[in-house]
Amino acid sequence: MITIGCLAAVILFAVIWPGTPAGAQSGSFFNQRDDTYRLLGLKRAKEVYEVARNEYERQKTLFERQLITQAEIDRARSAFSDAEVNFQQSLLAVLFEQQFISVASAVKYHAPDGGRHVRLTLANTSGGSAEFQKLLNLDDKLFRTLQPDVVTNVYVSLFNDQNAIISQPYEAKINELRYGDPRTVDFALLQDLDAVTVAIIYGNGSQRSMKIFLQKDVSVNKVAIQSEQFSQEVELGKKATFDLTLELFSGGGNTFGLEVINLPPEISRFFKDPSNQARLSQVRFTESTRSKKAALEIALPDRPTGPVIIDQPIAFYVLAVPADKGPKSAELAGKTWTEVELDQLGVGYAKLELLPRGQGKLLVQSQQLYHAITKGDSVTLAMDLINEGSRRLDNVELRVDLPLNWTKRIEPTTVPALEIGAETQVRLTFLPPVDVAVGKYDIRVRSTATSGGQPVTGEDKTVTVEIKAGANVLGTTVLVLLIVGLVGAVVALGIKLTRR
Repeated sequence: MITIGCLAAVILFAVIWPGTPAGAQSGSFFNQRDDTYRLLGLKRAKEVYEVARNEYERQKTLFERQLITQAEIDRARSAFSDAEVNFQQSLLAVLFEQQFISVASAVKYHAPDGGRHVRLTLANTSGGSAEFQKLLNLDDKLFRTLQPDVVTNVYVSLFNDQNAIISQPYEAKINELRYGDPRTVDFALLQDLDAVTVAIIYGNGSQRSMKIFLQKDVSVNKVAIQSEQFSQEVELGKKATFDLTLELFSGGGNTFGLEVINLPPEISRFFKDPSNQARLSQVRFTESTRSKKAALEIALPDRPTGPVIIDQPIAFYVLAVPADKGPKSAELAGKTWTEVELDQLGVGYAKLELLPRGQGKLLVQSQQLYHAITKGDSVTLAMDLINEGSRRLDNVELRVDLPLNWTKRIEPTTVPALEIGAETQVRLTFLPPVDVAVGKYDIRVRSTATSGGQPVTGEDKTVTVEIKAGANVLGTTVLVLLIVGLVGAVVALGIKLTRR
């Protein structure tokens, strides 16, 4: 009787247990469709597990009454253990098949350090676990042991279109992601993008990859401003352009006014659209356009002023002020603002820096550059040196290229300093040699100086000297005497003829 019961249990177990492949155990039956329809396979494995458990309990009672042998109870325990393992494997296969991780949100925000960050929220959406428990009437203790509502070892990274990781950290890990308990991971963007690819690996090697458009953090209600050329050197009298990138982080207003503060009034400024060069005072964002380009063009005065000093940096700010609420232009221009005060205003801003530079410009003038002299004479002329630049000239010097055997005198030889707009005069004397030939001679005058450690060269001047032959005094005297004598003879002859 006992032997027949044991045999019947073994036969039933072998027939309906799907977890063992054909040939693995003698008399076992394997349904090929269990791998395709895993939920049905799980139901079959559960039935086998319950039969094996009941049979083991019955055999254990018989063994305690010493009605069966040790070998028979061992076989029943082994069959029950195999059925339990197969049931758990089938259950895990169904649970892992149903595991799913979704991106609940991906919010791009502007960090205080100026960088761009993404708050990525992941959720375990494997919501069918409780349904399986009810459908299969699973044991609560076993169900909790398997932790079907937990996805383990979740790895996530952000990629660009070239499949390069653009997040810092490169890869974030979430040890456990429970159903109904989303987790948020913060990434710093190494490349400023509005759309990224989220790659997720989780559980037993499942993978997901999706390209998503990043949401903007609308809680701050600001426009983030960035400029790649945030610090520029500009020469006095010249212009400079700061390229600006405006990115909207606002759920309210979409129109913002552009303002410049802490810039001296001597420096003119205006905003313009880089695409068509139109001047701007406000920018408007749309649902499809959350980023815009603008340019700030400034022009420095020709000369240093009180607040505009050469080599002294000027820090100023560009603001994006909500059009419907926020300080007006007159209020902003009435004081010098600090970053703490700007943070309290709650407006988007970017700090820029301007470094005025100057360059001396040497102008050389002379009233006359042509001189005619006779042999033995010299040429003396004056040249005016004028600094028409925006920086002091140092070590101003005139250099002369003379014809062969000529000599010169320059007074003074060097002008130590020539301030902006100042002028001075230098006298030059050229002495030809005694045996100089008659003709025209060109003398080139070059001017050099330094300004701020940089060489400055003035325009070259050419002085033309014409040497003429000297007068013959003896010949002139004889000629005059002959003329006087001839005139006297004519007069005397006329007198004599008159008396006759």
